[in-house]
Amino acid sequence: MGSTTALFMQPAAACTKTTQPSPPMLLGTRRSARRSIVPVARLFGPAIFEASKLKVLFLGGADEEKHPGKLPRTYTLTHSDITSKITLAVSNSINRAQLQGWYNRLQRDEVVAEWKKVQGKMSLHVHCHISGGHFLLDLIANLRYYIFSKELPVVMKAFVHGDENLFNSYPELEEALVWVYFHSNLPEFNRVECWGPLREAMSTGKAVATYDPSTGEELRSSDGVKWAWPKRCETQCDCCFPPHSLIPWPQQDQRDESRQSLGS
Repeated sequence: MGSTTALFMQPAAACTKTTQPSPPMLLGTRRSARRSIVPVARLFGPAIFEASKLKVLFLGGADEEKHPGKLPRTYTLTHSDITSKITLAVSNSINRAQLQGWYNRLQRDEVVAEWKKVQGKMSLHVHCHISGGHFLLDLIANLRYYIFSKELPVVMKAFVHGDENLFNSYPELEEALVWVYFHSNLPEFNRVECWGPLREAMSTGKAVATYDPSTGEELRSSDGVKWAWPKRCETQCDCCFPPHSLIPWPQQDQRDESRQSLGS
């Protein structure tokens, strides 16, 4: 995403699934006769999901049909400018091999997500890096936020298509609420958005409510519905899983889990 995002507009290639790790992937940048290290946003019209460009890896003991309320499950999505492939890793934790390399550290175009069960209800938590860590990202934070928001429905379709055996076994997961975390060192882009049920988020492609990540308080609702911020039980229980977030994030963006506001 981000340079973000001719992710889904490259020449088609065969869709494959494998259980073997792939070599580290490089994220997309605009290439010219002179290679540029500056993150450049690219938009080539409407973002459209094409299954032929998706490569899916099941790693780290991930069971294609094990319910994520019982076995940890994460998604790591990146794009290769070399192979024109979208790579989706389904695993018990984030696939760090996809996120290596200086291009990745500069671009920060990955999308990572994890399933959580909070007080017995399943929800999908999606994380995007908007700015912070490099001043060039700060300069185009507004554009990065726009592009991530525009292409997230395509990302969610990639999750559902790539993890199709899980959704075929548990179709009710498409009704789970989607929570999108935009991480930024700029307050106006450091936010959490509820995109409603996954089925609707894939089609409508817009947030239905915005929350203050420091308090969990709703800032704006576009449909008049009160979407409840996921809060874990205050004591050890059997209705919340996993007990801690599976997604590591820079310390400055970490929410205080002791406040029990994220449902991590």
